[in-house]
Amino acid sequence: MDYKFIHDTISGKWVISAPKRAKRPNTQDHKSSFCPFCPGRETQEKELYRVGGKDQDQNWLIRVLPNKYPFAPIHEIIVHSQDHRKNFDELPLSQVELIIDTFKNRFLTYQSEGNVYIFHNHGEAGGESLIHPHSQLVVIPDNMTSEIPPLHRVEEGKSYQETNEFLLHCPSTSQWPDEVWIIPKKEEEVFSGITAQSSQDLAFVVARLIQIFDLRHGHNFPFNFYIYPGRNWYLRLIPRVKILGGFELGTNIFVNTQDPDESISFIKEHFEKPDFERIKKEHQAEYRRSV
Repeated sequence: MDYKFIHDTISGKWVISAPKRAKRPNTQDHKSSFCPFCPGRETQEKELYRVGGKDQDQNWLIRVLPNKYPFAPIHEIIVHSQDHRKNFDELPLSQVELIIDTFKNRFLTYQSEGNVYIFHNHGEAGGESLIHPHSQLVVIPDNMTSEIPPLHRVEEGKSYQETNEFLLHCPSTSQWPDEVWIIPKKEEEVFSGITAQSSQDLAFVVARLIQIFDLRHGHNFPFNFYIYPGRNWYLRLIPRVKILGGFELGTNIFVNTQDPDESISFIKEHFEKPDFERIKKEHQAEYRRSV
């Protein structure tokens, strides 16, 4: 076993010891051109699930692989597409919908095994070691969870962005600048119950939020998101635009340097602009010139 679950009986918190993960490949340092997720390695990697093509051919749209450096008994990699660079904000919306559908498929596969955490790391500051866009799925025992409780509704008197299926909310208790919670309008549901309509809506919302924060934080900014595994599920998106200090690490009390009301105002300003794609392209061109 390459990992160990350790329970701190004093604090009540759990730690996962997984030293072999330090040996996983890292393309963030730009020293390696090797990518295990690019087309051409289909016969070399065990495949758990795929969308498109046939077994071991190169005509796939999405592939799911076992993580070679797991920190739990069930730990999977969900490769978003064949494109080595494009992620949610640049892939066709139809591809993003397939990713969300794959999340649901894998969640359903393991929901009886424990807490199913689906999460995404983007950028070096977001904990991403392999550049090729991918998400991960991990199943941990029910008794290990120490998750933030679900947000049942938008705070009274607070502004939010609304779609057909979701409310986008920046809670007053946000721990990170520009943190956003994507909350289904239908309460008491688990992620595995997401409908085709909600899946399509969620794909648009995730892609659009990342596009919007491209404007504020620069194209390809680091971020994380995860899907809460229990009832009243939500997707929490966190731009990783600050570094935790000693006070935050020592007390677990976060200092948020961004007013959540301003964050949701910024989102609402850009969310439904008809010329958003033009604005985004102009910003990206300006950003590339600056670096």
